[in-house]
Amino acid sequence: MRQARLRGEGLSYYHCISRVVDRRYIFQKEEKELFVGIMRKLEAFLGLRVVTYCIMSNHFHLLVEEPDAGEVRELDRKTLLDRARHLYDSAAVRDLAEELDRAEQSGSETWEEEILERYRRRMGDVSIFMKELKQRFTQSYNRRKGRRGTLWEDRYKSVLVEGDPKALMTMAAYIDLNPVRAGMVKSVEDYRWCGYASALGGNRWAKEGLGRILNQSPLVSGEEFDRNWQRTSKVYRLWLYDQGQAVEKTEGRKPKSARRGFSSEEVEHEIDRDGKLSLTEVIRYRVRYLTDGAVFGSAAFVDEVFDRYRDQFGEKRRSGARRMRDAEWEDLCVLRDLRGARVG
Repeated sequence: MRQARLRGEGLSYYHCISRVVDRRYIFQKEEKELFVGIMRKLEAFLGLRVVTYCIMSNHFHLLVEEPDAGEVRELDRKTLLDRARHLYDSAAVRDLAEELDRAEQSGSETWEEEILERYRRRMGDVSIFMKELKQRFTQSYNRRKGRRGTLWEDRYKSVLVEGDPKALMTMAAYIDLNPVRAGMVKSVEDYRWCGYASALGGNRWAKEGLGRILNQSPLVSGEEFDRNWQRTSKVYRLWLYDQGQAVEKTEGRKPKSARRGFSSEEVEHEIDRDGKLSLTEVIRYRVRYLTDGAVFGSAAFVDEVFDRYRDQFGEKRRSGARRMRDAEWEDLCVLRDLRGARVG
């Protein structure tokens, strides 16, 4: 008999895993994109948060934040319609709005509440989220491939995770490091179907998800990491390299790798550069400095342009060149010192 899911109290976190039937390698690029798209729509509709994830070739890992039951009870008409737009098409949302209008105009004291309760039962529940995620993906996949029947080996497995930053960061790193351990990529950021690479690629949900892990971190008190991706990226990247170091065991005279990962030299290098991306690495992502920096080049070049256009700047500004942050930019500068997310 299958053991019931162990439930946390209040805000809770779960590591959820599910495998494809017969361990078939069905997740190619298109299927991974489809899965993540369905995952994000359901996440927004059901009011949970996928902290991080990794879609492998024949299975997936999710670290899901389940809200306190009290937050779920607060579902009202506006919230329901706002969420419905993430999951349903415009016709379905319109039908739902009209149903709520009829309930309001009827004078019934219970009709609208019955409608809300119908949806409320689905909200904020990891089991519902996993069931609908797997069902919706199966339906779409079967339709596209012309197949029928189940796609999954079992329901799903879950591990209840303590809401402590260390426990959450350890589990998140385990999930994000899956493609490195499998030898599929050398660096986590090279595998786009995991939370960390998605965050580096600019996905807001992925950035905020990882940031929520660190919000109560003792490393920096009072910091809202889910609002500050640059701080999150630095702390989490260093943690990834620390947790992802390769382990070797020795059999006889020949060393044999017991776990794929980063070499000790790579880990030391990451620590030395304080978790910042190199110039070669950073230009693979969207960089606002290169589109909104106004002037880009050496300090001497930026200062020369600034001097020519000094009258366009306030009297308080004395120099033009501004050093860029979030990466090792060497001697390159910009004219505009940007705020908010600069690399992603």
